[in-house]
Amino acid sequence: MHHKTECDVGGKTLSIETGELARQADGAVVVGYGETMILATVVAGGVRPGLDFFPLTVDYREKFYAGGRIPGGFFKREGRPSEKETLTCRLIDRPMRPLFPNGFVEDTQIMISTMSHDGENDPDILALIGASAALTISDIPFDGPVGAVRMGYIDGEPGSGRPRRFHRHGGRRSQSTLRRTHGPGL
Repeated sequence: MHHKTECDVGGKTLSIETGELARQADGAVVVGYGETMILATVVAGGVRPGLDFFPLTVDYREKFYAGGRIPGGFFKREGRPSEKETLTCRLIDRPMRPLFPNGFVEDTQIMISTMSHDGENDPDILALIGASAALTISDIPFDGPVGAVRMGYIDGEPGSGRPRRFHRHGGRRSQSTLRRTHGPGL
């Protein structure tokens, strides 16, 4: 069943849709903001005996084709994850990990792929939103969702959305803000 929801964030439409892609995953969503789109999928299964930790794997990849570039020359393939991809994996892992129940030891994978990148809107915040949405619609026990937005200042006024806009228009700084949307203590 296809479902799509939209809202306005920073003057652009943030859309989250599910039901079209990756139907075999436990949860899958496509998140779009501007012309940037990501696919976030989550899968859990298989308990390995003797584990005393939660085996959560977060894999975020920005492929060259998402920005309209094809690798050529000496390096014909995508290599290992870049520093930005590794930091984005951590950005997703850190707020998600405590929201799983204690004692949950199923192998869980969160896979995020950039489908398109417009060069203006960074997909890292979309990846976090997509991972949270995919976990929320799945049957995996998760005490979420979480929300995220990138904030910054433009000419002394706070704004949200696109970090490149902050730097182009004399912005001071850019930061990401995370928030659980429900639960105890909120």
